Amino acid sequence: MSIAYNIAFGIHVLSVISILAMLLTQIKKNPKKLNPGVVHATLTALIAGLVMVGLYTKVNPDEVLNHTKYGIKGLVITALLTLGYKNVKKTELKNSVWATMLGLTILNVLIATIWN
Repeated sequence: MSIAYNIAFGIHVLSVISILAMLLTQIKKNPKKLNPGVVHATLTALIAGLVMVGLYTKVNPDEVLNHTKYGIKGLVITALLTLGYKNVKKTELKNSVWATMLGLTILNVLIATIWN
């Protein structure tokens, strides 16, 4: 089980890094356009996160899972996914939507690293 957990963790981390990279590539572009890969990477990160939460008690039997932390991370990534689906077909991405998506991605990383 720990191998599956570690694979899901690696996929999750790579997905979040790719979301961040694809959003940052639009920083100097005007007008901004949402790369469809952002939506795919967000969905992949969400699924990998759900796999990790499901396997957590098998991999760490003597630790208690912080459901609040992972619930908030789930809400953040779901909001990011919703914004992505709403704007992926549009010809132009508003700066406010782009900044919100970037902020949500950074918030997700900060929650994962700072909150114990």
